[in-house]
Order: sequence, then structure tokens, then C-alpha cells
Amino acid sequence: MKPAPIILGSERSEAGLFEGARILAEGGSALDAVEVALRLCEDNLSDHYVGTGGLPNARGDVELDASVMVGSTRAFGAVGAVKGFAHPISIARAVLEKLPQHCLLVAEGAELFADEGGFERRDLLTDEARELFRAAFASSSESVEGERTEASAGDEAYRRTALALVNHFRPHDGPWGTINVLALDEHGELVAGVSTSGYPWKYPGRVGDSAIAGAGNYADLRYGAAGCTGRGELSMRLTGARVVVDNLARGDEPDQACRAMLAEASGLPDEFRAELRTLCLTPDGRHGGASGQAGSTYNVIRAADGKLVTRPRVQL
Repeated sequence: MKPAPIILGSERSEAGLFEGARILAEGGSALDAVEVALRLCEDNLSDHYVGTGGLPNARGDVELDASVMVGSTRAFGAVGAVKGFAHPISIARAVLEKLPQHCLLVAEGAELFADEGGFERRDLLTDEARELFRAAFASSSESVEGERTEASAGDEAYRRTALALVNHFRPHDGPWGTINVLALDEHGELVAGVSTSGYPWKYPGRVGDSAIAGAGNYADLRYGAAGCTGRGELSMRLTGARVVVDNLARGDEPDQACRAMLAEASGLPDEFRAELRTLCLTPDGRHGGASGQAGSTYNVIRAADGKLVTRPRVQL
């Protein structure tokens, strides 16, 4: 029996999930569905944590990270700290398919590869993002990573440090967070993808968990796929997405697998601690998600009916 195709994503993934679900419904691949869904999220100008319109680093430059992983082979392609290109998820896929001797390209090397591949260049810093950059350093009740939650002490510490960086670099004039998309197709392939502009006001060249296999993104067709959003440094230290998949491998239900990873992350010391979230999808179409705060959700579309369902994540 063929698997029932399904696609899910983190908050704000609805900008691309419907098109991804349409691809699955027409018999398309999970890899195509994930890439197309994330490209549309990268083009969503109202989202300032992904693609064009992303918030800049401490020097005022928008740097993008993205990755994609295929569950059947665990092939992985990623780019980090990319400037001036509209669709980092597509460049990441090209690394996977056209440069298989490598998994990750960063900065100038990734941009050279993108130019060679004919990928679209674009000015990523929109007027709205520039104004948000200017206004961002006032004290705020909102979290830095933007998961629509209240600020923590770690968020305030991050703001203070970021402001010091901005003053150091003297930048020129000039409903958010990383997006995960996971998909299962009718052929049984399982794919995970991530795209982000990363922490706003970050030190130039900072690459987060979204470009790191096992941290922000992991897929193993035997057990499942997972993605992380939020405090990427915690996920890198823990290899959070891989931990979720390992939890699935030992028999945890999807929600339980996600919550257990967050529980482990909560024990790591971190002066800049902020919200970390995760979600997962199994080879038989079960799914789940977890967060550190109440009110967090993720989106699911089963290709057979094309209806978007917003599901609550379990709370740590």
C-alpha cells in the first residue's frame, strides 16, 4: 500500500504548504514539495526571518541559511551566510544534487556556486526590514527569535549584546522565526527542509542550526524526520533534530520524541536562553511537535484533501 502523502511545517509555513501539498497530490516528490513550499516562504515579504525581507546581521547585511535532507539516503545539502540570493533552499538542493562531494557551502563559496548555477540575485534588505532593524534595540516584551512569545532574560541579554555589536560595526542606513517543512510522498520518501535568515543582528558570518545536519534538520527513512526553530545554538550543542529522530527510533510517539529533546536542551547552561521548538514526521505519516511555551502550533496538510490543519504543540 502506498503511503498517504502529507506535508507539515512550523508557524508561517502556510505561505508555501498549499503548493507543496498540490505537488504531492499530483504524485510529485517530497523533495520537490519541500523546496517549492520553502521558496514561497522565502518570497513572503511579511516574514522577516526567512528569505527576502529577513532581518540583517549586526553590520546591516541579510545573511541566509538553508538545508535539505533526504531520508532514504541521508543525503544532505546546505548553505550558510549567503548574501544576495533569493532562494537559499534551492541552492541547498543544488549542493545536494550537483555537488555531492560536499554537504555545506558558506558565504563567498556558496555565492560563487549559486552564480555558476544561474540562481536569481536579489536585494534582500527591504525597506520594512531596514526600519525594523533601526527600531529593534529598544526594550521589548517580544522574544528576539520572534516565536510570538514573551521575552526571556536570555532575550534581553541577547539584545544588549546585539546592540553593542551594532554600535561596533556602525551599520549603514538601511509573526517570525525559522521555517521547517517536512514531507512524505506516495513513494515513501521522507524529506526535511529548513530556511532562515537566522538571529537578527547576529555577528556577521554566524551560521545557525538550520544549515547543520542533525541540528536544525535531520531525516532518516527508517524512523522519521525532524526540524528545529528558535534558539539554534542550543540545537547545535544538542544536535536537536537528530535527538528527536533517535527518540522515534527507540519507540517514542512523535509528541513524546519532541518533548524529550526539549527537556534535554533545558538542562544546558545558556546565558542567552530563548524559545526552542521542534516538530517531526514518521514514515507512516504520524507527526508531532513540542515547544517551551504555551500556544505554539504547527501546520499539517494531507494531500488527499488539501485542507490545512493547525495543531497545537505539546508544551515542555
